[in-house]
Amino acid sequence: MRKVYQEIAQIAGNVITVQATGVGNMELATVQAPGFSSLAQVIRLQGDRVTMQVFSGTRGIPTDAEIRFLGQQLETPFTEALLGRVFTGGGVPRDGGPDLDEGLMPIVGPPVNPARRIIPRHMIRTGIPMIDVFNSLVESQKLPIFSVAGEPYNELLARIALNAEIDIIVLGGMGLKYDDYLYFRDTLEEQGALSRAILYVHTAADPVVECLLVPDTCLAVAERFALAGERVLVLLSDMTNFADSLKEVAITMEQIPSTRGYPGDLYSQLAARYEKAVDFEGAGSVTVLAVTTMPGDDVTHPIPDNTGYITEGQLYLRSGRIEPFGSLSRLKQQVNARTRDDHRTIMNTMIQLYAGFKESQEKQSMGFRMSTWDEKLLKYGALFEEQMMDLSVNIPLEEALDLGWRILGECFTPQETGVPTSLVERFWPPTG
Repeated sequence: MRKVYQEIAQIAGNVITVQATGVGNMELATVQAPGFSSLAQVIRLQGDRVTMQVFSGTRGIPTDAEIRFLGQQLETPFTEALLGRVFTGGGVPRDGGPDLDEGLMPIVGPPVNPARRIIPRHMIRTGIPMIDVFNSLVESQKLPIFSVAGEPYNELLARIALNAEIDIIVLGGMGLKYDDYLYFRDTLEEQGALSRAILYVHTAADPVVECLLVPDTCLAVAERFALAGERVLVLLSDMTNFADSLKEVAITMEQIPSTRGYPGDLYSQLAARYEKAVDFEGAGSVTVLAVTTMPGDDVTHPIPDNTGYITEGQLYLRSGRIEPFGSLSRLKQQVNARTRDDHRTIMNTMIQLYAGFKESQEKQSMGFRMSTWDEKLLKYGALFEEQMMDLSVNIPLEEALDLGWRILGECFTPQETGVPTSLVERFWPPTG
């Protein structure tokens, strides 16, 4: 029989402190009083002082509220019935459907032992040329999308959710505006993709603690599906809101702050989530694609800075396009040598010529005389941005490679591109 406590020593923000013994870290408790009931989770133990986050917030809690420790950590259900459903960050149905209580499992656990992992080897096709051709997404990869507020990063995630050649999509929203939540839900439902998706959504109006639960819940469910043989893609938006929630809780707990007020364990907190990406031998895989909005478009900000040390590259979303120069998929070499013989040549040639276009564009803006070569580069850059960089472009990888050849053929001679003769003879588009 668990002991019941009825004296709260301190209330600060959404955090309460009580005197208690025999309590474990991350253990759950119920907090009840007339007109108030909520779960809470232990987040710090200092002798007999137990600090807990209250899931629904502390508004209305009297200091004599009844606190009962449950002797277990937070759990979430795992069942095929999750597919097509929408939940809050705390796992409560948001779609009006029934509660699920089958296959309960803890949401917090260690990443898979690196010695048990296999080398990533399978590409995830998204239908977006700037990803498929130039920065291929690989199964079990952890890849952030660096952007700023106002960019269409949620629209990009929705496009990937619709088009990705994957078995299951687990989408986690943190601090979403309600319109963004409805956009995700309605888009997936209208396009018939909701049946293979699970949504865990924390909106800006929900308690802060639920924001912290979203990535853990998403990744725990994804891992179980992967162990059952499914290829799972986890889409998270926005990890900056997750980090800001960590910061808010740390300030409430009066922790000594690190850079810009963020907790000193920010790197470990982010790594514990990203490192859940894995490819299981003989089973499925978990791939993580997460939006990180950079405050002030500052890549040296603690959140993107720490993220860059953990992940395997990054995609930069600027001005509504995936930026070809800053973006990098460090695992693309594992797959794009096996897609089509011309993949790596098209990738390298087009980016090199696009860099030349940028230089010619700068010369033009400064009033320099344009050479014939500059004119060719300007024409090429305009076609490249319109037909390949625009996020509305939705074509398979092979069509994107063919399109790349057509753009090159429309602007240059084979000799001007430096493409090997063997590939020119096979792929260069016919003239006339």
